[in-house]
Amino acid sequence: MTGPAPLPGDPTPEEQVERMIRVDHAGEFGAVQIYKGQLAVLGRTASGDLIRHMAEQEQRHLARFDALVADRGVRPTLLSPLWSVAGFALGAATALMGQKAAMACTAAVEEVIDAHYRDQAETLGEREPELKTVIEEFRQDEIAHHDTAIAQGAEQAPAYPLLSTAIKAGSRLAIWLSTRL
Repeated sequence: MTGPAPLPGDPTPEEQVERMIRVDHAGEFGAVQIYKGQLAVLGRTASGDLIRHMAEQEQRHLARFDALVADRGVRPTLLSPLWSVAGFALGAATALMGQKAAMACTAAVEEVIDAHYRDQAETLGEREPELKTVIEEFRQDEIAHHDTAIAQGAEQAPAYPLLSTAIKAGSRLAIWLSTRL
């Protein structure tokens, strides 16, 4: 790992990698749940196909992190039941506000995930090249989801600044919690 010298109590490089896999697994699980909620509301609309495409990519990401969790013996987050309910509820609630609000949710979440994956790739440096490749590949998908959501009118959603800020804060909190629990 790169960066400043570790302080007493800091996780070891191995623990950092375990935390990365745990939180990324949780994040992809949460993303799948968000899209399930959105599809429950918008699945039969014109935007349903677009949401379904992004959901399929997130499902592929989750499958890869499922394999990493199993292969490396990483304990998944204890918060999966909460993320299941919260993710579905967030997806359904924003979809009930309309297609643009659903896209605002996607844009906000993916903006946070882009920064999260970028930070992880930088932290890994030259260590764990396979994991870094996965993170960088998935980051490109998340950036594409963000850009698609913006192109689909995310910024025209009702109360966009408030909605976006709240979703980003929730996403950052979920990352912090899932890294540790």
